[in-house]
Amino acid sequence: METQQKRIILFSGKGGVGKTTVAAATGLKSSELGKKTIVLSLDPAHSLADSFDIDEETRLSAKGLPIKINDNLYIQELDIQEELERWWGEVARFLELLFNTTGLSDLVSQELAILPGMEEVTGLLYINHYYRKSDFEVIILDLPPTGETLRFISMPTILKWYMKKIFRVERTIMKIARPIAGRMTDVPLPDESYYKSLETFYENLKGVDEILIDPDITSIRLVTNPEKMVLRESIRAYTYFNLFGINVDAVIVNKIFPKEVIQSCPSLKGWLESQYKYLEEIEAYFKPKPIFKVPHAQRELVGIEGLKWVAEKVYPNTDPTKVFHKEQPYQFEQTEEGYLLKVKLPYAEKKYLDLYKVGEEIVIRLGNVKTHIMLPKKLKNKEPVSARWEEGYLKILLA
Repeated sequence: METQQKRIILFSGKGGVGKTTVAAATGLKSSELGKKTIVLSLDPAHSLADSFDIDEETRLSAKGLPIKINDNLYIQELDIQEELERWWGEVARFLELLFNTTGLSDLVSQELAILPGMEEVTGLLYINHYYRKSDFEVIILDLPPTGETLRFISMPTILKWYMKKIFRVERTIMKIARPIAGRMTDVPLPDESYYKSLETFYENLKGVDEILIDPDITSIRLVTNPEKMVLRESIRAYTYFNLFGINVDAVIVNKIFPKEVIQSCPSLKGWLESQYKYLEEIEAYFKPKPIFKVPHAQRELVGIEGLKWVAEKVYPNTDPTKVFHKEQPYQFEQTEEGYLLKVKLPYAEKKYLDLYKVGEEIVIRLGNVKTHIMLPKKLKNKEPVSARWEEGYLKILLA
C-alpha cells in the first residue's frame, strides 16, 4: 500500500467528554468500510477495551499489544511498563538503578523510572512504526486529556532539539569523564549502552514530526461538550494545535440533549437552554471547521451496537477517514515589532470589520459573523496596535 494513502486521526478533548467512545466508533466504521484500522489509546486511564466490552482477562493477557476486534479492526491500550522493556531498554534500567541507589525500594524505583512524557513518546513511536512499516490503512489515536495531548504534539520538536544540540556533546563528555568520576562517587553514571538505547529510540522516531503536520495524512478532531469549562479547554487546545501546524479537520460536540427534553423537564430548562447558547459559541470559535453534533444517548454506549449508533450519529452516510477540512485559519509569527496574528479573511470588506480584545481573546466581527481567537499565554497581555489586509489575510500586530 502506498504511504500517502494512509490516514492518521487523533482525538483530543477534556476527560469525560466521550472522546474514547468517538475514537472507537470511528475505528469501527472505518473497518466496516473495508479499511484495515488500528485504534490506540494513550490515555493512562484506559477505557478503550471497555468501549468494545472486552473482558478483563483478554485485556490483561494482551500486555499492551493489539487485540483483534474483527478482520479489519484492532485496538491497543499501551502498557507503559511493557513498553519500558520493549523500547526504552537500558534507559529504564539506568533510571531504576539511579533511584534505587538513593535508598528507595525496587518497586518505588520502577515506578519513578516512568518519567513524564514517556507514554507520549512511545505513542509517537507507534505512529511512526505503524505508518511506515505496517499494513494498517487507518491509524486512530485516543489521546490523553488536553494537557498531556499538548505535551504529545510538542515532543517531536523537543526531541529533535535535544538530539541535535545536547545529545552528542553530553555523550562525549560522559565518555571522557566517566572513568574519573566513577572513582569519586557511588552514584551510577550512564554508560554507553544508555546512550545507544536513546540513539536507537530516536532513530525509530525520525520523520514523525513531518507526518503530524501533513494535513493530507494527519487530522486532529476535537471532542467537546456544550459546557463552559469544557469549551474553554477545547478552545485553548485548538489554539495550540494551530501553533504547531497540525490540521484540525472537525469538531465533535457530544452529549447534546434534544430540545424536546426542555419541554418535558421544566426544572432543567435553564441548564438545557445553556447548552444551545454554548453551541452558538462553538460555531463562532471553530467556523469554518465542520461541527458534528451528537445527541445524548440517555444510555450507556458500550459494545459493537452502541459504537455503531455513535458512528452513525457522527458520520451519517460519510467515510469517517476523509479529511473534512484542510486549512490553517490563523497563524502567529514573531516580528521585530511584536507578534503578528494572521487570520484568513480573503473576501472581507473593511467597512464591515470590527476588531477588539476581550480578556485573553481577539474578537473579530465581520457583519453579523463573530470570530474569537484565544491568545497563547505568552501573548495574553499583548494588545492589537495595528491591522492590515494582505494576500487574503487580516494581519494584526500585537505588541
